[in-house]
Order: sequence, then C-alpha cells, then structure tokens
Amino acid sequence: MRRILGMTVLAVLTACGSHKAEVKADEAVTAPAAEAAQPAAAPAAQPAPAPTPAAASAPKIVIAAPATEAAAAPVITAAPAPAAAPLVSTTVAQAPARTPAKISKAAAAIVHAKDRTAEDHALDEGRKPAEMLTFFDLKPGMKVAEIGAGGGYTTELLARAVGPTGTVYAQNPSAFLSGFLKEVWPARLARPVNAKVVRVDREFAAPLPDDAKDLDAIVIVAIYHDTVAMEVDRQGMNEVLFKALKPGGALYVIDSSARMDSGIADAKTLHRIDEAIVLEEAEEAGFRFESESDFLRNPLDMRDWNSSPASAGERRGSSDRFALKFLKPRHHHRADKAEGGEKPADAASDAKSAATAKAPAAAKADAKSAAPAKANAPAAPKAAARPAPKKDADADGDE
Repeated sequence: MRRILGMTVLAVLTACGSHKAEVKADEAVTAPAAEAAQPAAAPAAQPAPAPTPAAASAPKIVIAAPATEAAAAPVITAAPAPAAAPLVSTTVAQAPARTPAKISKAAAAIVHAKDRTAEDHALDEGRKPAEMLTFFDLKPGMKVAEIGAGGGYTTELLARAVGPTGTVYAQNPSAFLSGFLKEVWPARLARPVNAKVVRVDREFAAPLPDDAKDLDAIVIVAIYHDTVAMEVDRQGMNEVLFKALKPGGALYVIDSSARMDSGIADAKTLHRIDEAIVLEEAEEAGFRFESESDFLRNPLDMRDWNSSPASAGERRGSSDRFALKFLKPRHHHRADKAEGGEKPADAASDAKSAATAKAPAAAKADAKSAAPAKANAPAAPKAAARPAPKKDADADGDE
C-alpha cells in the first residue's frame, strides 16, 4: 500500500515538473517574439520626429519671403510722394500775376457810408464795391462815365468817389429805360448824393454826348456782353469811348467770364463773354491793355449757367468775373485831334508798351500784343457785318 502511494506521489511530482518546464519553455518562446515585436514598433515611432525639422524649415521660407516684400513696398510707395509736392507749387507759381485786392481807406469809407441804401448793401457781398473802387482808383474832382448804368448801384459809388467837385455821366439805352428802369432810375437820381450825376439817355452805339470829353475814366460793369446780345456796333461804341477819354485816361471793363475760346457764343444765352473778345475789341479801338484784378474771380464757377440776375437766383454775384483796365496812350493822337491826320511816328512805342504790359494770361498776351499791327490790316468780317442795335428783354442792367 505504501509502495502504491509512493509511486502515485512520484507521478504527481513528475507531472508538475513537466508542466513548469512547459511554462518556462512557453515564456522563452514568447519573450523573443515580444522583443522582436518591440523593435518593429520603434521604427514606426521614429519617423514622427522626422517631419518636425521639415515643418520647422518650411515656415522659415514663408516668413522670409513676406519680410522681403514688406521691405520693398515702402521703397515703391515712398518714391512718388516727394515728386508730388513740387507739381502743386509749380502750377501755382506759373499762374499769371494779378493786382492784389487791397482796399484803400477812401474806398472803405465810401462803402460804409451810413446813407447807402439797404438794397445796395445787400448786393455788396457779391459785387465787392470796396475792391472795385480801389481798382478804379478814382479821385475827387474827376470826370467819369458809366456805360449801361442800369439801376445805379455802381453810379452812386462813382459819384461818392469823385465827390461834389466831380462829374459822372450815367448812360442807359431806351430798351432799359422803358423796361426795368422806368421807376428805379429816376428814384436813384433823386438821391442827394447823386446831384452831380448827368443822366444820359443814348443808345450803346453812340453812348456819350459831345460834351463828355477829356474824361478821366469810363467803366462798363456787367454790360459788355449785353452789347453783344443786343447786336450793338461795338467797334463804333469803343471808338466813341476812346475819343471821350483824355490821353492817359482809363477804360475799365468788368463782366462774367465765358469758357475759354467760346467767343461771343454765350453772350445771350448765359450772359457771359470770353474776355479775349473784350481784349481784342478794345485794342482794335486803340486802347492799350494795362492790368487786371482778380477780386471777382471764382475758380469754382463752371461757367455753364446763366449769370443774369433774373435767372441766377441764389447764385447771383458768384459768377467768375474778369476786371480789365485799358489806357488811352498819352501820346496817341487820332483824327479827332486833326482831320485826316495820320498816326504818329512813335506808334511803334505803343507796341512796345503793350508788349511789356501785364497780360491776363500768357497765351492771350501773345495773341493780343500785336494789336498795333492790326491797324493797317483790313477790318475783320465780323465788324463789317454787325447789324443795327436791337432790344434784349433779358438785359442785365446793373447786374
């Protein structure tokens, strides 16, 4: 019995030993397999750091390119900036010199006179009477005339400037007198300050009487374009004005400007005139251009609207206007001094004086400075074809 029990225990022990050996054998086989699997996983994890250097290097290229472009951009944009400034200053420097709109004490005193009417004061902002009187440079005791006096706004200012010892001839055509001036004009002349004003009811073609001679100045304010619209013989009119002035006397013309090179096309429709026409026609009559003033200039005016008071509305007094001064040469003697007389030998000096006078614009100066040479040329066709005067219902009168 004991022998059988011993053999059983031995068998059990032998079986246990065999099982342990199999487990160890399994572990020995599994361990190399696991170790073999570990190296396979490691290479898969190693490529991960590889993209990191590539990713780091890519941004360097992208960043470097914009940085270069950003540095170049200021060079491109900054270059034109310095060049733009001289363009503006050069344009201003090349603008034609104009008479400064300074105001004399005498002119300021006239404008601020307490007995001027409220209606006249209401027009002052657009008319700039102080600057105008300063430009005219009238003195007490002078003899002056106004062509197309209208309602007398300017006439009264002239009367105040020449004073009680001076004389003002104020002309109006029948078309004005029978129309909008029927009541206004007599009321103006009745004012005590206008006691020395001589009423002249004559047509534009022959605007002054024979006793109006040796005048110091003649003014035409906002009317020259009306003489075009009314088809006045302007050549004859200007010759009368030239004859009435004393040697050295001045002709002043103020009017709303038309577009350059438009001639007389806008005279009736827009009540404007190209100042080149005024220059040409005045010089044809013997006047010499002397100077201009810019106190009524308005560069914002497109010059495409009607400047007549009846049509301008709120824009009245805002049109771009030129103010020109012409002189009757002191040494100029015409047929009115000696019948059949010829022009003096020193006519060449007139041309020289005209060439050195200030011009409203360089281009116009070149075109107009040859006026003395035109004296021997045939009359322009437009002068010969001018018809007789006729009425214009929309005449400006006194602007």
